[in-house]
Amino acid sequence: MADLTLVIGGARSGKSRYAEGLVRRHPGPWHYIATAQAFDTEMADRIAQHRADRGPDWITHEAPLELTDALRGIDEGVVLVDCLTLWLSNHLLAGSDLTAEAAALEAALQDHPCPVTLVSNEVGWGIVPDNALARAFRDAQGRLNQRLAARARHVITTIAGLPLGLKGDLP
Repeated sequence: MADLTLVIGGARSGKSRYAEGLVRRHPGPWHYIATAQAFDTEMADRIAQHRADRGPDWITHEAPLELTDALRGIDEGVVLVDCLTLWLSNHLLAGSDLTAEAAALEAALQDHPCPVTLVSNEVGWGIVPDNALARAFRDAQGRLNQRLAARARHVITTIAGLPLGLKGDLP
């Protein structure tokens, strides 16, 4: 597996900001693979603000579904994927085979030539969802997080903006 770091946490926990800081420690180019889709103006505003906050030094790749293709297209610098949660939910809503998509992602990460930092939400600390779609998503996200954490060299969780190392030294 490539030099892989997983940054995981709850919503608004500071995981993206922390992951961006990790990537900035490496020499560029810095590649940002964005998985969000703007289905309304509020989300479009969030995406625009996120891009503005990162600044012009990042190369942004929009990949709401095509994450594995985006990863395979990068062969220099360092990569930040933000976030796996949106990527997985995009595939769930598209009716994709989530097991096959997760396996393809693992294959794209295998021996990737660049350091890769993945951002994902921890979805297991909440209540059991009241509908089948939400339960299917929670289960698939939990499985994906476990698979990638097992492969990652570093796993960090963020709580209230503070990093906590779970695996490997805190970078």
